[in-house]
Amino acid sequence: MMRDMIAITDLLGTTHPIISAPMAGVAGGRLAHAVSAAGGLGMIGARGTSSPEWIAEQAAIAGEGATPFGIGLMAWVPQLDEQIDAITSLAGLSRPKLVSVSFGDLVEPVRRLHEWGLLVACQVGNAADLEQVIEARADIIVARGGEGGGHGRDEVATDDLLAMALAATERPVLAAGGITTAADVARVMGAGAAGVWCGTPFLTCVEADNTPAARAALVAADATRYSRVHDVAQGLAWPREFGGRAVDTPFVQRWAGDEDAMTDAARAEHADGRERGDTGYTPLYAGVGVDRLTAETDAASVVRSLVDGI
Repeated sequence: MMRDMIAITDLLGTTHPIISAPMAGVAGGRLAHAVSAAGGLGMIGARGTSSPEWIAEQAAIAGEGATPFGIGLMAWVPQLDEQIDAITSLAGLSRPKLVSVSFGDLVEPVRRLHEWGLLVACQVGNAADLEQVIEARADIIVARGGEGGGHGRDEVATDDLLAMALAATERPVLAAGGITTAADVARVMGAGAAGVWCGTPFLTCVEADNTPAARAALVAADATRYSRVHDVAQGLAWPREFGGRAVDTPFVQRWAGDEDAMTDAARAEHADGRERGDTGYTPLYAGVGVDRLTAETDAASVVRSLVDGI
């Protein structure tokens, strides 16, 4: 299929084809700004409960110095309309270059964002997602394979999903899931990806909104597991089809695959652990490349490592 010849860097106003994933709770304005200042595109990750005031505050931080940035939204949350209104009211340096919306019905939110002249990206995890995103006319498609950290589907591997998306559309396709090194970037771009969308390499950045304890636990981790454990334990309303890949702690091991049987005592244990700051209970969402995290770092160093030699 004939590919769109506009480079993703030209489309987004970046130096490198590196987009940091909008990891809610980790990717705020500071991390987004640092990634963008290093030549990538930093994304702010909005929680379902993020207020318009929080979005405006983080956008102002991310856009300082005229750096481009993006904001990521979740389509299933009840506050989506309010969050879209907040984004479309941003102006000047606080106006995002890109908005992503994923995980739910996408046609209407994409249409609304397009009405305001915003570029829109959507994540896909299987063929049905891809069909919906093409129908919604998203500008950029993120082929997020099961290796990816955080929420999404665990059905199709990144390389296979990338090939599926490239065969189905002429729009720019970003590869996501398990991408942590320059060799990974070179591999997917050699296969036709316009760029990469990655989160795990940025999890231990000092500019991230997670805690030093969480960053240390991520450095110490060597495996992740896909489950709904943290969502069920916290009573979060994530749609069942979108589980999350997180560090494989003993609590996750105990309840993965048996989430519907989780007891009130287990939920209380989880809540108490989070309250204590015990990283055995903290939702440490990360992809399969978590074992490559070796130390606390900074966003500029991560961007350089991803583009080294490509």
